Amino acid sequence: MSRLNGKVAVVTGGNSGIGLATAIRFAAEGAQVVIVGRRQEALDKALQLIGPDAIAIRGDISNLDDLERIFTQVKATKGRVDVLFANAGLGDFQPIGSITEESFDRTFGINVKGTLFTVQKALPLMSAGSSVILTGSTTGTMGTPAFSVYSATKAAVRNFARSWALDLKGTGIRVNVLSPGPISTPGLDLALSGTGQKEAIIDDMTAQLPLSRIGKPEEVAAAALFLASDESSFMTGSEMFVDGGFAQV
Repeated sequence: MSRLNGKVAVVTGGNSGIGLATAIRFAAEGAQVVIVGRRQEALDKALQLIGPDAIAIRGDISNLDDLERIFTQVKATKGRVDVLFANAGLGDFQPIGSITEESFDRTFGINVKGTLFTVQKALPLMSAGSSVILTGSTTGTMGTPAFSVYSATKAAVRNFARSWALDLKGTGIRVNVLSPGPISTPGLDLALSGTGQKEAIIDDMTAQLPLSRIGKPEEVAAAALFLASDESSFMTGSEMFVDGGFAQV
């Protein structure tokens, strides 16, 4: 039996990388999938991979007017949200001394503000048994050179889950964090390309991984499916790592 049969699942950042792989997996498990992203062309391509029953809504999660429009449309077309994968995020490699205000504001605006208000706008459409999944990162628990701003946003996301699990006590709504390690995604590729040391950084990360390889988006999607499904019904406020042991040893 499909693990998400009949459930409505909203995936932000669902047009590429981990979000797209998860949207595809959710749809394969019977979910009615709604993806959110900023680029219409990428959304259109993603829909071709997810399947004919999925819908896409263009919007910027750091913009509260966009979020209001997004969830108004979700309510009108689906009526509820059973699974919310608040996955959209980004980051720049900038060491202390070179961090720009623009990068700081953009990273915190999407990763922290955007995540917070995505969840807050979705809550009125959620009920007992619903699952909120936040995308964290191994960087939230370990030091990472030239990535302090991104890392700080993910530490904030981790605490969101702890605090919101208490705020939502008695509602039956669960909130957990899914924290990937190094995963081969367009987002990672873009961030590393700006350093001029992409291959060296990937080689260094791979050398530190007990599994000696970079992860795949589909491997994170499998963990997201578990957190979305009733199989994780006794989990809230938790953090699940899919990191090849990167932050564990």
